Amino acid sequence: MTTTLVIGPYTDTDTAAAKQAFAPVILDRISELAGLDETTRSAITALAYKGHTAVGPAEMDLLPKLGLIANYGVGYDAIDIPAATERGIRVTNTPDVLNDDVADLAVGMLLMQMREMEQASNWARSGNWKTRGEYRLAHRMTGGRAGIVGLGRIGREIADRLAAFKMDIHYYARSEKQTPGWTFHADPVSLAHAVDFLVIAIVGGPDTEKFVSKDVIDALGPRGVVVNISRGTTVDEAALLDALEQGRIAGAGLDVFLGEPDIDPCFYELSNVVIQPHHGSGTVETRAAMGQLQRDNIAAFHAGQPLLTAVN
Repeated sequence: MTTTLVIGPYTDTDTAAAKQAFAPVILDRISELAGLDETTRSAITALAYKGHTAVGPAEMDLLPKLGLIANYGVGYDAIDIPAATERGIRVTNTPDVLNDDVADLAVGMLLMQMREMEQASNWARSGNWKTRGEYRLAHRMTGGRAGIVGLGRIGREIADRLAAFKMDIHYYARSEKQTPGWTFHADPVSLAHAVDFLVIAIVGGPDTEKFVSKDVIDALGPRGVVVNISRGTTVDEAALLDALEQGRIAGAGLDVFLGEPDIDPCFYELSNVVIQPHHGSGTVETRAAMGQLQRDNIAAFHAGQPLLTAVN
């Protein structure tokens, strides 16, 4: 009887690798867990999980011998960590291997928003360049003031990239970090007041829900741009939409949304928003590295070895 369960929309490559390594039980979604027979569920000790649907006490209790939840992704807000810890279940994630791709996308969305690259491309493709002349002037990104909300692994990579654009770097974190002279702010409102571009790179979960509040968004001002590559929950989305629709901020670059992929259709009506489909780590190379790290954590658990990237 297998001891490993795999749940989620994995690629054929990751599925094949998991089959070879663990001969697991495979499900498409967490809601199918209750449909497994009790004998199968009772044998499972490790769960490889990919998804955003909650894994809470009820799901954990269906797997009485579960000792590990290996999450695919750096964000693990879908997993109830206190409930897992209470049950003696270890949780791992896949940090670091996706830092560069997520940071690249954050900078790319900001550059697209400032230079109106999508709109300018459509202007040329539609024939307007030929019939109506040059596209309108956009705005410069280089030399601006950038604020990073959360100077963790990914936030640091974003800041390093924006510094190469000759930007003045400001940041919010729970404590002041060692930096090359970047400006620390003890609260996000102060940070937003000081910058042109606000990049959100904090973890998701209840503790950061609507952390970027209406007050933070209003503090950014009419020339400000919000970039979010964290979670949709970290922003007051209603306040963000209001500010975008009313011109109280200049624009946004968003890779994450509430209720994704069924996002608020109002976003599609806004020409000042760059939209990505939660694709921060979406490269062949990084997704392969994430899958390998997830499997390595499971292998370490089965072998009784230290976990590579433990969360709890």
